[in-house]
Amino acid sequence: MWAYEIFIPVAIVVGIGLLLGIVLAIAAIILRVPVDERVESVKEILPGVNCGACGYSGCTGYAEALCKGDAANGLCAPGGTEVIGKITELLGGDPISMTPKVAMVMCNGTPEHTATKMDYQGIPSCSAAAMMSGGMQNCQYACLGFGDCVNVCEYDAISVINNVAVVNPANCTACTMCIKECPKNIIKLVTLKEQAVIRCSNHDKGAATNKTCSVGCIACMKCVKVCEYDAIKIENFLAIIDSDKCTACGACVDVCPKDCITLYTSEPRNVKESRSA
Repeated sequence: MWAYEIFIPVAIVVGIGLLLGIVLAIAAIILRVPVDERVESVKEILPGVNCGACGYSGCTGYAEALCKGDAANGLCAPGGTEVIGKITELLGGDPISMTPKVAMVMCNGTPEHTATKMDYQGIPSCSAAAMMSGGMQNCQYACLGFGDCVNVCEYDAISVINNVAVVNPANCTACTMCIKECPKNIIKLVTLKEQAVIRCSNHDKGAATNKTCSVGCIACMKCVKVCEYDAIKIENFLAIIDSDKCTACGACVDVCPKDCITLYTSEPRNVKESRSA
């Protein structure tokens, strides 16, 4: 008698389990979302760094968008032309060219150019230092030099030289990880070409800039007036150069009284880290 008392509840539980299993199996078949097998193939082509430079959440998100036709090929900066070609071969479409870009630290505020306002003794991190009144430099736009960008770069493209981060274009893939990491927002992407660049991010008025940095842009307009190609303008007290119009003639470099305009070369530089986090 006792055996029936045990068997019946067990049988009921097993029966319910089997019934639910059948229901779930049927539901899985009915509600199944078709999987595009091309997504995995595209993911294998992409570099897998999940940097987000393409504008999507990561390589998986970009691969899914590509296969759905919601994203354009050529958005993967780290992959470059090689990845573009492989994706074009897989998904079809017209050949696409990518204009190479690299990250650049828009600051030349080395210790001889800008003084410090305090002796920082905190965590050796740019993010931590930035929370202390914007950092230890007098210039609120200056590179803090602790190398948060160095730590986040997966391509060994950044070094800290004389307390200022420097990007080696030979290694940079324009993944934008350093741009996202910099608490001062002074790292930008620039076209990989011979051109003049403003090595400054200071948006203070000229008089204020003069007090904090000897190589800061003072928006004097001299570069604007001397440029024959209408490639330079002043925005919010800072000179801005249009790389598409710039011919690297060097006229703005020669006339700049603060030496904050330099001619950028795509040639790699030998850099040695003098200070890192």
